[in-house]
Amino acid sequence: MEGPIQYDAAVDPVVGRSKMPNSPVAGQANVLIFPDLNTGNNTYKAVQRETGALAVGPMLQGLNKPINDLSRGATVDDIYNTVVITAIQSGQ
Repeated sequence: MEGPIQYDAAVDPVVGRSKMPNSPVAGQANVLIFPDLNTGNNTYKAVQRETGALAVGPMLQGLNKPINDLSRGATVDDIYNTVVITAIQSGQ
C-alpha cells in the first residue's frame, strides 16, 4: 500500500523509480483509489477506454447502505460487475 502517489508514478515503472525510489508499489500499482467521485470517474474512464483494462467502479464508501454509480456510457460488463459488487456489499 502506498499513497498518496501520482498516477504516472503509480503505474509506470520508470517514473515510479524516479519519483519514489524507495517505494515497493510505485510503478506497479493495480488498485487505484481516488479522493472524490469526479476524479475517479474521469481517470478510470480514460484508462479503461485507452487501455482496454477492466475498470470496476466507482465504488462508494462510508454510506449507510451500498450504493454505486454507473454512467450513461457504461458497458454491459460495467453494469454486470457493478451489480455483482453491490449485491456482495448488501450481504455484509
